[in-house]
Amino acid sequence: MRLPFAPAKLSLSALLLVTAPILLSACSKAPEQQGQMHPAAVATMTMKTEDVPFTIELPATLSGSKEVEVRARVTGILESRNFEEGQRVEQGQSLFTIDLEPYQLAVDRAQAALDGAKAALIQAERDVKRLAKLRVEKSVSQRDYDNASSANDIAKTDLAAAKVALKEAQLNLEYAQVKAPVAGVMGREFVSEGTYVSGPDLLLTQMTQFDPIRIRFGLSEREQLQMRQDVKNGSLTLPEQGHWQTQIKLQDGSLYSKTGEVNFSDVRINPNTGTSEFQAIIPNPDYQLRPGQFVRVELSGAVRKNAFIVPQRAVLDNGTGKFVYVVSKNEQGMDVALPAPVTVGEWIKKPENEQYQNFWLIRSGLKEGDQVIVDGMARIFFPGMPVNVGKPTTNSSHAE
Repeated sequence: MRLPFAPAKLSLSALLLVTAPILLSACSKAPEQQGQMHPAAVATMTMKTEDVPFTIELPATLSGSKEVEVRARVTGILESRNFEEGQRVEQGQSLFTIDLEPYQLAVDRAQAALDGAKAALIQAERDVKRLAKLRVEKSVSQRDYDNASSANDIAKTDLAAAKVALKEAQLNLEYAQVKAPVAGVMGREFVSEGTYVSGPDLLLTQMTQFDPIRIRFGLSEREQLQMRQDVKNGSLTLPEQGHWQTQIKLQDGSLYSKTGEVNFSDVRINPNTGTSEFQAIIPNPDYQLRPGQFVRVELSGAVRKNAFIVPQRAVLDNGTGKFVYVVSKNEQGMDVALPAPVTVGEWIKKPENEQYQNFWLIRSGLKEGDQVIVDGMARIFFPGMPVNVGKPTTNSSHAE
């Protein structure tokens, strides 16, 4: 039995005639929807060359500017220690006292000998004057006059020797008061009162000069070679005679208030570390810095010439290298974001910039006039995406 309303069979040509308008309608809407995609709002920075400061930050250790071993120059019984361990002392302050009495007696003997030498010289001068008159009158022989003159010369020599002996005795008496050779902080004592001090061979204590303090750090051979190449090609100028300005960054990230400069660089390369040693001196009047302390040192005074820099946030990494987005025109004349591979150098700090403080030095990949996108990178979903370039806002560095 046949149904009263059986569906009619459509031929293939008829089916195509029915579906073709629907497909054409759908295809015509795709480019229209793409054209309606809203451009990403971005802010840019136009590239232009400028001279920027070149700084290096390295790990460093601190040491006293002088590490002094305190020894006695004379022998004797150690009578007293005149400092507390760990005490700050001034240069010339008494640290130990060796039995002074023998040295005081030696001074008294030398003084007496000097007085005797002075008296002998006076007598010899009188004899010479008296015999000189008698010799004119031919009352004494030439031999007697010559003997008196010789005795006078010997008396002068004895007086000079007596003066030296007195000075030596006074110096030994002073040495019996062992004094601080520099201002600094005392270490522990190695010899107690009542001990016989045999002289310079016996170490009494040690002390460290804290002001100024010494910074020691290493700079790798690779970094030095790169800097020399940059100087050769004119892109970098270094401080005169290598006198880098130095500032210390403490463990909490704060900067120490005093600054110094590099005063020594070793020409030798340490084969174990591949670095050469540098040294700087920094004032430390409050003894805030201590020997053995680990810090970071910032070296400044060099200048990058004709450099490109971009904010650090603008430099992205796709896993194969770093790149930035640059605004360019597409075939329709629209602004689009295109990736530009870049080679970066060191970080550049510009604290005077209100919006961006940390920058990358761009060694290659950009040219004068390029518009680098510095804000709104997260809104760029694919290379060539349309963008709407606007002015950076005050808080744009905190966007995204």
